[in-house]
Amino acid sequence: MPFLVRERLFIGNIGDASEILQEGSAEITHILSLLSSASISFFSEWKPRLAIPTKEIRKVSVGGSVIGSSSDDDAGESSEKLPPEKLLYSLEYAGKDLKLVRMAVPLRDMESENLLDYLDVCLDFIDESRKKGSILVHCFAGVSRSAAILTAYLMRTEQVSQEDALESLRQSCEYVCPNDGFLEQLKMFEDMCFKVDTASPIYKRFCLKVFGHSYKDGEKMDSSKFGADPGLTTEAISSEVAATPNGGTNHNPAYRCKKCRRVVALQESVVGHTPGEGETGFEWSKRKGGNPFSRSDELECSSIFVLPLRWMKTVNALVSAVLCLDFILVLSKMVHCKASCHVPIVMHAWVTSTGQASSAAAGPGLPRPFSFIKAESTSAPSNIHP
Repeated sequence: MPFLVRERLFIGNIGDASEILQEGSAEITHILSLLSSASISFFSEWKPRLAIPTKEIRKVSVGGSVIGSSSDDDAGESSEKLPPEKLLYSLEYAGKDLKLVRMAVPLRDMESENLLDYLDVCLDFIDESRKKGSILVHCFAGVSRSAAILTAYLMRTEQVSQEDALESLRQSCEYVCPNDGFLEQLKMFEDMCFKVDTASPIYKRFCLKVFGHSYKDGEKMDSSKFGADPGLTTEAISSEVAATPNGGTNHNPAYRCKKCRRVVALQESVVGHTPGEGETGFEWSKRKGGNPFSRSDELECSSIFVLPLRWMKTVNALVSAVLCLDFILVLSKMVHCKASCHVPIVMHAWVTSTGQASSAAAGPGLPRPFSFIKAESTSAPSNIHP
């Protein structure tokens, strides 16, 4: 039996959803399914001989492409094939007489699962559903995934902390318990002011953590999550020179390949970090400047860490220690800035925010880092080359 969380908002499990889909409901008009598969066949696999009629409305990829549609409004959208692992959600009419609207989100109950990237579509669907009727939010057991989404919903709509939202939810359903990974992401959601801010350093660090886990587990990298290529002429110009409210221009610092002058990264892709003892491994390459009589003892970090970008092409993989002790580096890939310029640059990803580096990245048997990191910063738009 579903539990009432707020007016026209319920939480339940797969059994509750199955009953409503088969028998219908006088109250519930929408269903948000959070299962490891978005397909309605998941119900048949759970309970053999269970047949639930459906009619697809649309499927949406992680990148935003709409795949298929039963409405004229979506007729102009893309109809390209979509790999299952890149599905963001599917929307369909379902159940008895196809009277229910069901959104299915492929979400696993694992601590390493990326919950943040599904929050916006889920929370918006709950909002719209409550305006038109009532909605059941369910996962398999009604304990972790559905609880995580509803905790985020209460956080956003009522502007309360993760702890207060979860405690409020437990007053409606006492056994809800999101897994630790979801709780950590909900705390990030709170720190980003109850929204998924992709420009926030919090989100950028989380993305690197996800990439690190994927690489460590041998999973295929989801290239749809890679940032746009700033080296494309139109993107470089529009990103590097932005108009200001007073009619002037605002230069966005860019990093260019020293050999071909191609833009390889913009400041918005740079992830900040705190320099640590690992910087001593690069002391040989640091340019000495400034006033020698007023030199600070603080380390000046010459390393730049960026999010994965679409131009990056792997040519070799190394596993080495991180440059700064605030992170443990699990992935260090040598990538070419473009096919015609054989100047590799290093792409980094992290998985944890604590620990010590076991050896210097410039240690024996490894290439000297700055012998292949050849990029420089500039903000002059006149230097842009096709």
